[in-house]
Amino acid sequence: MTATKALTIDQLDTLCAALPGATRSIKWEVDLVWSVGGKMFVVYCTLGPERGRLSFKVDTDRFLELSDQPGMMAAPYMARAFWICVSEPERYASRTLAEHVRHSYTLVRSRLSKRMQASLPDA
Repeated sequence: MTATKALTIDQLDTLCAALPGATRSIKWEVDLVWSVGGKMFVVYCTLGPERGRLSFKVDTDRFLELSDQPGMMAAPYMARAFWICVSEPERYASRTLAEHVRHSYTLVRSRLSKRMQASLPDA
């Protein structure tokens, strides 16, 4: 990833397509969702006033720290599952956001059943 600000939809697709077992779908008519083992690990709003917003799972012990950062907040409807919404993605380098997405993938994948994990390609 370059040092550009935000994370474009193309960059997100390239990043997530390279993650073993990741699948892409559109949910709620406007959100691009990448999942692993049927569990979401990143959501990208594609239309409307929230276009470009990115949401992902974070470690429990980093949730308060990250949700207190400028341009980040607890993700609506997903905060209890320790998801962050980047409401101002232009504040962050694409490399930083990509690291969060990769970590979210790792967190979600690690919480899948052992059987589901075994059925996925190696990480």
